[in-house]
Amino acid sequence: MSRISLILLAAGSSTRFALPVKKQWLYQGTIPLWLHVARQYQEAFEFDEIIVTGHPDELEYMRQFADYTFVPGGSSRQASLAYALERVTGEWVLVNDIARCCLDKAMVRRVLEHKDRADCIVPALQAVDTVYYEDRPVDRTAVRLIQTPQLSRTTILREALDTGVSFTDESSAIHAAGGRVLFVEGSTRARKLTHPEDLYHLDCLVPPSPQTLTGYGLDIHAFEAGKPMILGGVPIDSPVGFKAHSDGDVAVHALIDALLGAVGMGDIGEHFPDTDPRWKGADSMRLLEAVLTRIRDCGLEPLQADLTILAQAPKLSPYKDRIRRRLAQAMGLLPARVNVKATTAEKMGFIGREEGVAVHAVATLGIYDWSKMS
Repeated sequence: MSRISLILLAAGSSTRFALPVKKQWLYQGTIPLWLHVARQYQEAFEFDEIIVTGHPDELEYMRQFADYTFVPGGSSRQASLAYALERVTGEWVLVNDIARCCLDKAMVRRVLEHKDRADCIVPALQAVDTVYYEDRPVDRTAVRLIQTPQLSRTTILREALDTGVSFTDESSAIHAAGGRVLFVEGSTRARKLTHPEDLYHLDCLVPPSPQTLTGYGLDIHAFEAGKPMILGGVPIDSPVGFKAHSDGDVAVHALIDALLGAVGMGDIGEHFPDTDPRWKGADSMRLLEAVLTRIRDCGLEPLQADLTILAQAPKLSPYKDRIRRRLAQAMGLLPARVNVKATTAEKMGFIGREEGVAVHAVATLGIYDWSKMS
C-alpha cells in the first residue's frame, strides 16, 4: 500500500458536543481518542506517513504522545485539511475525521482496493428511511449518506480546495472540480461522534482508566514597595506587593505549575512568558482559569491541591481560609479538597529577612470519566 498518506483531523473545537472535554480528548483507557484512532489505523494498514491536525494551543502537548507529523489546524475542517495537505508526500491521501472513531477494517479495505479507479473513493450508505427535501419526498434510493475515510488523489484534492469555495468533505470538492467520485459500501459502525448521546452507540470505545496524575510547583517572588499584594487570589493588607511581570500572585503561580506538571504541559513561563506584553500586570486568577480550561479540554480534571506558603511577613493566619476557598472555587472543588498551609523561615535566608515569599504546591488530576455520563 505504498504512496498513501493518512490525515487524521483532530483540530475541532467540539462546540456541538456539550461536554467539558473536547471529543478528540475523550480518554480511551490511558490515551486520548485521537491517539486511539491513529493507532488503530497504524496497526491495521501501512501508510507512507501519518499526519494529525490539532488545535494550535494543543499541538506541542500532542507531540508528547506520539511521533506523527502534527500540523496546526485552521478555523474550519477545510482549512485544517488544506494545511495538512501541504505536508503530504504521497500520491494518494486517506482522510478521516477523529469523530469517525470506530475503525471498520473491511470498509477501509474496500476504499483502498478501489485506488486508481477514480479521483476520490468514498464509503457511503443507502438511506433506509423516507427522505424529504424542502417539504417534498424524494427517491431515497438516489440518496447516499457519505462517510469517512475518503481516499483522494493528492494533487487533485489540493487544486479542488484551492478555489475559495467551502466544502463539507473531500468528495464534494473533487466533484465540483470535475473529478470522478466512486462510491463503495460504507459501514454502520462508522458512525460519527457528534453529540454526547452518540457515545452510547459506539461499541469500539473503551472506558477511561481511573489513574490519577500528580504535579509539583514552586514559585518565588521578591517584594516590591507600593504594589498591592494579591496571594491566592485574595488581597492582603501589606505595604509591599510582589515584583513580577503579572500581579505576582506567587501562590497561584505555584499552583499553575503544579497543574501543568500533572498534565505534562510544561511550565507557566511557556504559556505566559514575561516577555509578552499581554501578561503585563495580568490577574493571575485569569491565568489559572485559562490553564484549567486547557486541562479540561484535554480530558483531565482537577481533584485536589495542597499549598505551603513560606513567608516571614505578612502574617497569613487571617487569610488562609479565604485563600483556600478562593482557589477551590476557581478549580471547581470543595474547600475540603484544597489545603493551604503557611509557615515562616525562622528568620533565615531571604524569606527570613522579609525580602519575599516562596510557595510550594502539589496538584492531583483525574481523567474525565465520560463513561459515567448520565
